[in-house]
Amino acid sequence: MNERITQYREKLSQYWNQFSKKQKIMLVSTVSFIFIAIIILTMQFSKTEYEVAFRDLDSNDAAGIISHLESEGISYKLSADGTSISVPSTDATRVQIDVGSQGIIQNGTIGLETFEQNASAIGMTDNEFEVKYVNALNGEVERMLEKMNGVKDATVLLNLPKESVFATTADQEKASASVVLQFKPGYRPTQEIVDSYYNLVKTSVPNLPIENITITNDEVELLATAKGGQGGLIGKVEENFALQKKFENDVRQNVQQFLSQYIGPNKVNVLVASKLNFDQVQSKENLVEPVDEEEMKGIEISVQEIQKNYSGTDSPSGGVVGMGEEEVPGYPSESAGGETNSEESSSTINYDVNRITRDIISSPYTVKDLTINVSVEPPEGQTTLDETTRGAIENILINIVRASLADSGTTYTDEELAKKVSVVSQVTNVNAEDNTKTLLSQPLVWGIGIAALALVAGGVIFLIRRRRQQQEELLEEDIPLPPTTEFPSINLESVTNESQVRKQLETLAKKKPDEFVNLLRTWLAEE
Repeated sequence: MNERITQYREKLSQYWNQFSKKQKIMLVSTVSFIFIAIIILTMQFSKTEYEVAFRDLDSNDAAGIISHLESEGISYKLSADGTSISVPSTDATRVQIDVGSQGIIQNGTIGLETFEQNASAIGMTDNEFEVKYVNALNGEVERMLEKMNGVKDATVLLNLPKESVFATTADQEKASASVVLQFKPGYRPTQEIVDSYYNLVKTSVPNLPIENITITNDEVELLATAKGGQGGLIGKVEENFALQKKFENDVRQNVQQFLSQYIGPNKVNVLVASKLNFDQVQSKENLVEPVDEEEMKGIEISVQEIQKNYSGTDSPSGGVVGMGEEEVPGYPSESAGGETNSEESSSTINYDVNRITRDIISSPYTVKDLTINVSVEPPEGQTTLDETTRGAIENILINIVRASLADSGTTYTDEELAKKVSVVSQVTNVNAEDNTKTLLSQPLVWGIGIAALALVAGGVIFLIRRRRQQQEELLEEDIPLPPTTEFPSINLESVTNESQVRKQLETLAKKKPDEFVNLLRTWLAEE
């Protein structure tokens, strides 16, 4: 067994000695690199990767999550400040769903679920119910505010008045709310977002007007538009200003593009000044029109006719004519009655007309005034535009102004429209050579030349170095490796006489002294 091990060791030693020093270093380095890489990859793939599943936790929420993870047997890592919890990446989504479904994260607030968790069979007093209800309402409003973009933390304090059966709705006290918001770093809410905060609190609490709500952050109080906040007004002014600029740019581009087709590119400059009406007017019209406009009649919806006829004899008058004690002077005596006929008729007709109700909302974007000024470069050889060209351009501009002011509510005459446009001639005396001299001054030309020379020199040096490096690499590849030493072989078994051995050694020593020396060294090393 030992002899076999020795043979294996000698073979390995011979195999190792046949390599050069450089080859040995390369072989050892390669094996070491592969070994280290296998170790690192094994550690990398075998270790558990953690992912942050919960951030910005308070102590109560963190304790609840840790208790849930320990009960489920899930490993976790708690951050140094105790506000973040990391779980294995493979379980992160499942853990977030489980914790969210169980309502463990409350962000330090108490919501309406407190009535379910702390329900008692005996019940609670009115005062206890009011305290819990106010706290739960505070927590619900805080949760809604914290879900809005940019809000990191919210604290809400509500003051709900006691209801009275003797006070009417108008006489009851109004609720009030105080809110403190903490925004994420770098976040600044706009006026529209501030108004949304106020509306959220207002609609969450009954009988709470906006004037009784106070919202502040770490710096100042956030005012709603209804309380005098100027953010909405400023935003509206900026929006109107942007619309006015856009209208002027559109008119200028259209005029310049149209005139450039006939006069030539880069020969027309347009200046537009406008005034827009941003007032939005709402009106309501109640119109009544007849159905038949010719006879000015409506449509008959009901007709009622009544006729009465009567015929008979009058009743005779009674009494005694005379002047006696029991007689009335001048009273007629009884006489026979005559025939009586009467007729009565009435007709009632109900007409209905067309009733039209119109709610009219006028557009807030109306052009009240428009002025267009155009400067045109005259053709070559002329200093001013001819009257025909000037008149044609003015007519085009007048038509554009007339169409734009059609809804302004004012009727303009041709003379008034002509005052809103102007066409002037612009003569350019600067030649191309002067422009070139102005644009490319002598110092600038020298600077460009020096920079170009520096770039060329850097490129040449880079190419030379690159070529030298390639030549050195080729020389290193062409250098042959030192040939392996081949020792002369002497077959001692075929030699039977010592004199013959000596002769062969002498001959080898004379003809190939170097090989003879190497042979002696080999024999000495083996012995």
